[in-house]
Amino acid sequence: MSMTEKTLVITGMGAVTPIGIGVAAYWEALKAGRCGVGPITRFDASGLPVQIAAELKGFAPVDHMPKALARTMDPFMQFAFAAAQEALGNSGLSVSGEPDRIGIVMGTAMDGVTTVAQTQSAFDAGHRVGPRFVPMTIGNIAAAQIAIAHGICGPSLTLNTACSAGGDAIMTAAMLLRTGEADAVLAVGGESILCPIVVSGLSQAKALSRRNDDPEHACRPFDLDRDGFVIGEGGGALIIETEEHALARDADIYAVLAGWANTSDAHHVTAPCPDGAGAAACMKRALGRAGLPPAAIGYINAHGTSTPLGDRAETLAVKAVFGGRETAPPLSSTKSATGHLMGAGGLTEAIACILAIRDGILPPTLHLENPDPECDLDYVPNQARRANIDSAMSNSLGFGGQNSSIVLSRYQK
Repeated sequence: MSMTEKTLVITGMGAVTPIGIGVAAYWEALKAGRCGVGPITRFDASGLPVQIAAELKGFAPVDHMPKALARTMDPFMQFAFAAAQEALGNSGLSVSGEPDRIGIVMGTAMDGVTTVAQTQSAFDAGHRVGPRFVPMTIGNIAAAQIAIAHGICGPSLTLNTACSAGGDAIMTAAMLLRTGEADAVLAVGGESILCPIVVSGLSQAKALSRRNDDPEHACRPFDLDRDGFVIGEGGGALIIETEEHALARDADIYAVLAGWANTSDAHHVTAPCPDGAGAAACMKRALGRAGLPPAAIGYINAHGTSTPLGDRAETLAVKAVFGGRETAPPLSSTKSATGHLMGAGGLTEAIACILAIRDGILPPTLHLENPDPECDLDYVPNQARRANIDSAMSNSLGFGGQNSSIVLSRYQK
């Protein structure tokens, strides 16, 4: 069997989310329909048009890393680091015996923007800029800190493909494995963009929900009354290996990474193609890579950000690939619970797909109370649903027209 034909498998998972820290807590909260959106507490948002977000709650960096290390990292790095720690521990992968055969691919949309904002504010007030400022703001330092902590010496790449970065990290990991550059790759994502300038900027762009009086119901994907996305923050991680490598070390295998794809809309900096053509092409390419017909997909974790244009375009894209409600699989947006985790979303949402296959449970789209006639598929509204599925797809779509689709399948020994 050639290297390009080798099966790729998932052997470890890690999640740090607004509804639960750790994969088990995250999954239980998704199934239970818990929502992590509330008033912003990280800073005084009273003067902003948007005052809500899905903040990470109960996260103590010192529970996941030495205190001295935590002080040198922006929150997006801390979240990625913690998710990577869980995924590595969960996988049982020993790095020390083959450090140069293990790689890292990091995905993030806005790097250390919160540190930039805080430092500029302090500088304007007359404070000096500290020596850690630059390494706390560069995207690749998150992967570097993980590599240093665990002795990982293989390829290390960082992607900034906006909100598709997490899915693209999975795809890039697959390419490294298929070309023989590594035997195992940690695909990891992290994001924390909660600061006044970002909230203000996205507010002025009319991208965010303004339901300040009802935070819990603000993110309502595919609902007729949706009015924008809700900022979330967190981290996600997967250990991806060649099947040969995983079996040689007797690893537990959670799923097969069956297909992946990336396309560009080439349409607009912030708006999707109205007909979803770019996203549809991405899904078709991922299915082709997996060698699966559309009918094999039992569930789609939609990008589903709760924006008027985005949800409609994604619905049209799904219809172009899978047909109408009678033939398209159920799909749901877990962003209704977590908010938009941006670079971390592709990882945490892929984990939701893996666990949906494992447990036979589809997580719901919360707050879908007034269906949009133009969004007329089965979005698993408001309650989790039992369903025996063998394959699932995760879509991540980003500013710039970035499209990512990942196909995950049940592992058959």
